[in-house]
Amino acid sequence: MSNNKILAMIKTYWNKGSKQKRNVIVLGLILLITLIFLRDDYQPALLFVRKFIFVILLSSTVLFFGLRKFRKLASAGARIGVLVLLIVFFGILYVIGWHFKMYDYMKTYNVFNNLNKVEIHDLPLTQNERIQPLRNVFSMANESVGETKDVSLPHLVRIENENKWTMAIQPTEKYMWQGMTDNTEEVFAVSSTTPFPRFSGENRIPVTFSIGESLKFSRNTYNAVVQRFNVFQLFTMEPSDTFYMKNDSGQWVEVVSLIKWKGFFFPYPTFGGVVVINNGEHDIKDYFERILIGKGTYISPENMKNYPYLIGQNTLAEKVSQVQAESLKFLGGFSDPLPWNMKTAVKIPKMPDDQNQQPFVTDFDFSDTNSDAYSGLYHWFGLEPVGNERTSLTFSVFIPSDGTDKLYYYDHASKKQGYAGVTAMPAKVIESRKEFDWSVNKPVEFRPYIKNIAGRKRMFFLGTISAVREGSNNFDGSATPDLALIDSEYRDVIWIDVKHPSSWDKSVYEQLNEAWRSSEGIGNYYVEDEKVIDATLNNTDSLQVIAPVSNNQAVIDNLQRQLDSLKAVSNKK
Repeated sequence: MSNNKILAMIKTYWNKGSKQKRNVIVLGLILLITLIFLRDDYQPALLFVRKFIFVILLSSTVLFFGLRKFRKLASAGARIGVLVLLIVFFGILYVIGWHFKMYDYMKTYNVFNNLNKVEIHDLPLTQNERIQPLRNVFSMANESVGETKDVSLPHLVRIENENKWTMAIQPTEKYMWQGMTDNTEEVFAVSSTTPFPRFSGENRIPVTFSIGESLKFSRNTYNAVVQRFNVFQLFTMEPSDTFYMKNDSGQWVEVVSLIKWKGFFFPYPTFGGVVVINNGEHDIKDYFERILIGKGTYISPENMKNYPYLIGQNTLAEKVSQVQAESLKFLGGFSDPLPWNMKTAVKIPKMPDDQNQQPFVTDFDFSDTNSDAYSGLYHWFGLEPVGNERTSLTFSVFIPSDGTDKLYYYDHASKKQGYAGVTAMPAKVIESRKEFDWSVNKPVEFRPYIKNIAGRKRMFFLGTISAVREGSNNFDGSATPDLALIDSEYRDVIWIDVKHPSSWDKSVYEQLNEAWRSSEGIGNYYVEDEKVIDATLNNTDSLQVIAPVSNNQAVIDNLQRQLDSLKAVSNKK
């Protein structure tokens, strides 16, 4: 039915009388309210159309001409044939596109073709190592709040030149009334480099957000951000991860990462910038603002460089970085990841006992890598071969966490380094400590640890032992967790003292130096000169201090014998 016919029908109905006019006005207002006030409710449907626009148009075209042909045919046999062809077409489309995941295959290939890939030939060093894994931090944070509070998922961000886990203490989603009436009134910000994260005192910061992840209706972060979208953004943008950090004026803000969908044939996700929501209680004016046009300030990826607190910050959605890292499977060509090839195809490994999957946000120092990469936070991936029986480390991928349009990768496989990947790490840790009860203790989150030790850069994986409560899927965070470093090249496990990070490199050397010396011919390192300690400073108690023997004692004894002889001769006279 054309638009002209619809307008004519409405006009005819309007002219019938006052009752009909009232009905048209009421229906028009309802439609207007739906379009304006409920954008956050129907926006996922618009986004679905955008994501699958090519498949939708193709299917609609085939269905239109198929049904048109069906209506024109007179014989029943011909009509049945048309229906069979339509069923076969849509069946093939489903099997190839969804069952064999060729739609995702093409989407990932589009990501690869539009990705700014940079190969590096020298690994960056890690710095500011985070001690606790994400799920331990999340568990300990939840232990520090009451029944009517929840803790948002922690994110590693930079706060005043220090890496911290930040999360909001928000009204619980279990009780709807709190979500409708309360605000988010506190934020946790705990250091990521300490084994003793404190969820009290100065780490529990009073700050009010009237828009939050667990709040209801227009005060919900997702709803407020979607309401802020313009018509074009409703079809192309979606809110993702929410971060809590300080802006350039030192005020706490809520930063929502956006995913932007690009392309017509098999649209793919990219970083779409952020929406920044300021803290503070909202009045009646703010209420109408978020109802009508949402809340927050949109900052595009191109303009983020104008905000120093967002440069080198962690604002990239993990959904985007995961697709970007996975797209490296096409380095060997379009057909290489297909089942009959897979010579260089790779995957992001999944750890069954690890509730926090890759990427692992890690602080890297690129200063000595001869690249233009900044030193700071990155999303790190350790890609491995596709087969389940292969666990070697093929690529190390470094994606700038601030959304910079770059992907840095280091090709371990082409350099024939033979490093073990993340998937191989749990078995090696379990094997090294058979006395542990591994049914309730899980080695988790093996993040990279790259240091200059014994003359060259060496790559390790830093893993944490986390306990799992019986009958629970939550990790039981410990303030003094057991830590293990696993040499990716030599496969040896070094148990390190969590309380003394400065001694880790020396502990590694003490355990592996003989293996390195026999294999690589390295010299001696960590050799300290022995210091002479004054004997008067020692507490001898009942022990006797024996004076050292002089080197001239033999001469003195000879002279003493001569003197005794002279005395004997004199006495005889």
